[in-house]
Amino acid sequence: MADQSDIAAATEPRNRFSTVTLGTPIVRGSTTIEQLTIRKPKAGELRNLTLQDIISTDVTALLTLIPRISEPPLLADEVNDLEPEDLSEIGGTIRGFFMTKAEQAAIEALMAQHRPTT
Repeated sequence: MADQSDIAAATEPRNRFSTVTLGTPIVRGSTTIEQLTIRKPKAGELRNLTLQDIISTDVTALLTLIPRISEPPLLADEVNDLEPEDLSEIGGTIRGFFMTKAEQAAIEALMAQHRPTT
């Protein structure tokens, strides 16, 4: 039988937003964008994309999806101009929204194994 902490963890809502600090800020006129808030996409924002492409962080899929779920919303030219490390960071954030409970548990177990003990 599951204990209360297992039940709480299983029913806890996942975070729908994540902040990414850009290594190379985006300059838009007199505004400098140093951070983006990435929102977990809803079904309509995945239109014309495949889950497989998003989960594998396919560049074309990311370039399409990022303007739909970023705050401030990025323009297509700004997304195309992202540095590779910033695209990778944003892609990893998006990928995290699609992790299954089993994947999350495996990562948490792996991290727990490598935590320093005192």
